[in-house]
Amino acid sequence: MFEFQYMGWHGFQRLCITICREVFGQTVESFLDSNDAGMDGAFTGNWSQAVDATYSGRFVFQCKFSARPGHRITISELEPDVIKVQALAQAGLCDVYILMTNAGMSGRTRIALEKRLRAVDVSNSLVLQRSWIEEQIRTRRRLRMLVPQMYGLGDLTQILDARAYDQARAVLDSMREELRKVVVTNSYHLAADALDKHRFVLLIGEPASGKTTIASMLAMASADQWGASVIKLHDPAHIVDHWNPQEPSQFFWIDDSFGVTQYESELAKGWNRVLPQVLAALKGGARIVMTSRDYIYNRARSDLKQDAFPLLDESKVVIDVRDISEDEKRQILYNHMKLGRQPAEFKTKIKGLLEGVANHPRFIPEVARRLADPMFTKELDLYQYALAEFVERREQLLVDICSRLDDACKAVLSLIYMRNGRLESPIQLTDIEETALKRMNSDLGRVTQALQSLKDSFVVYVVVEQIACWTYKHPTIRDAFSEILRRNPELLNVFVAGTEVERLAQQVTCGDVGIERAVVLPANLFPQMLDRLSTYQASPSYKTTWLSRWGAKRTLYSFLATRCSKPFLELYLAKFPDIISSVQDPGLYLAWSPEVDLGCRLFELGLLPEGARSKFSAKVCGYALQGADALVLQDGRLRALVTASEMEALRSALLSELLPNLSTARLRRENEYDETDDSHQHMAPFRDAAEALRAEFPDDGNVHEITARELALCEQWELDHAQGDDSLSPRALTIGGQDPRYIGRRDVFEDVDV
Repeated sequence: MFEFQYMGWHGFQRLCITICREVFGQTVESFLDSNDAGMDGAFTGNWSQAVDATYSGRFVFQCKFSARPGHRITISELEPDVIKVQALAQAGLCDVYILMTNAGMSGRTRIALEKRLRAVDVSNSLVLQRSWIEEQIRTRRRLRMLVPQMYGLGDLTQILDARAYDQARAVLDSMREELRKVVVTNSYHLAADALDKHRFVLLIGEPASGKTTIASMLAMASADQWGASVIKLHDPAHIVDHWNPQEPSQFFWIDDSFGVTQYESELAKGWNRVLPQVLAALKGGARIVMTSRDYIYNRARSDLKQDAFPLLDESKVVIDVRDISEDEKRQILYNHMKLGRQPAEFKTKIKGLLEGVANHPRFIPEVARRLADPMFTKELDLYQYALAEFVERREQLLVDICSRLDDACKAVLSLIYMRNGRLESPIQLTDIEETALKRMNSDLGRVTQALQSLKDSFVVYVVVEQIACWTYKHPTIRDAFSEILRRNPELLNVFVAGTEVERLAQQVTCGDVGIERAVVLPANLFPQMLDRLSTYQASPSYKTTWLSRWGAKRTLYSFLATRCSKPFLELYLAKFPDIISSVQDPGLYLAWSPEVDLGCRLFELGLLPEGARSKFSAKVCGYALQGADALVLQDGRLRALVTASEMEALRSALLSELLPNLSTARLRRENEYDETDDSHQHMAPFRDAAEALRAEFPDDGNVHEITARELALCEQWELDHAQGDDSLSPRALTIGGQDPRYIGRRDVFEDVDV
């Protein structure tokens, strides 16, 4: 049932030691890969294999691996091990000899081995063959969790029950091949512990560090352990749309939660808006795994309400590729090469050089994936220097490889990029996309053929939010293609003309404004971008007319505020001057208001007229005076927009008008409560206003007395209106200690070409 032959001797040995530790309930000591004196593992104690079979004393384990399916071990193959065991027995170190193997053994060979061992003073021996090992894995979910590679090497219809198997398909569609190559690292254990404790984990790491692989392992373990329904989403805010209170065991997986290659502020703000419902889902039994590149998360932190959702910090697991041990790197490279697409001839030629690849300081798991795929090695010379360059210049080499693709393949990568990373299947082209493909010397037919040639190397067919689509095999391919766009003016022109405005606004900047990995449009493309923005009146992300227009406005304002240089904004205001009247009238709540960001940006660049600035200032100061929103006192950019005299007038009014009526502001907020809301989240605007008032007048005893009283009453009201029990159910997913580490001298790659 399990394809052990693909694991390699080193991976099989790790599996056997893990099984022994779980089954025997002992601390099984693992030994060096070579010069091990005939012991792959050992312990001293008792083991009751059955009611009438108890073994005691010093146990010695030996692992015999075969890369040949159906191979049967002969007594002659075992003779070198028997000689080593004889020395151990004579030294009093072996009372029970246990041989574990993925190969078969005939009854005659078994009897001959038993006689031979008795002749060298080993009184008890056991042979645990393939069927026994398979039974342990099949019946012990914890084992599969400790060695998740089994999910990729086994028949899941037999491992999982029917319900869990159906629900796991969303993961398997894109990750089955990757699960076959998994190597469990410390980051996986940390992530599993966080999921245990909080039902939530945020995986942070640099590009290609293994975040998605860990998320897929956790998804499979959840489907296996709890029969959890696995739902893969694009936007963290969509958790609310898919959460079913009647289905307590749901697993939500959101890759690149706050942007794929660049930070998308709307994703973070959307997450903030649904926090109460997300908390309710977690309390109801749902589990959530999110991933983000480290530099994107660092940008998102300022926009995320971490005080309202402390799990963002408590359950954050930072994956540092430098923490992967040398042994783990070798096993990662072995698994990819063994299970990759390279022919045996290539593997034989490169086998002696793989140790140097794994030991390279810039080695990451993505390097192993590329090296194992012929699509990435067509022009690679197999000698040490060339391989070192392959690892060292991994980003530039991928750009070069993408640049050398034929027109149809480049059109595929372009079309997926134009769709913001997800090309729905079956493909339905818009008129502007058809025009764009023609300019790239391609069409739908050639794109369809190219998809098949690129499948599982550059692109992959997946199901996201229950929608079938094509996406990049790895985000680094998107990185490389964005670099190609920057370098090719003609292709960049096609991209701007053929991409939907909403997607375009998430990927480009008009001028260089310092956003990492964004596609920077030069000044000669500003007029074209202005024309595209002039047509953007409704967002396709919303069904109702009102929400669609609101969504378009938010996207547009966010783009202008964060992704546009002063020269572009000057052109935009000249063409669309009416936008100023909207900016000067921001609505509640200011932290989420798109007008605030744009108004502050225009003011900083000297582009906000004085009349508009004055009206804007009056509006935000009025909110503070009502106790509805005191962001003007807390946000430096917003406060800078208010003149000194206006701020002095506001401070005076806060003491004379708001402070004496602070209880009225609290009661007004309490009366607006909807019982479906989270009480703590509902009262956040009042708490923020009271705390901002206290911070504004730190030496005023009267201010501190009144705000302390009102905050205490607010806290009591929140407790009285809290929704249910905040406690989580007992932990069920327990990883335990880390997998054994090996520091041997036997070559891990010796059978990679077998």
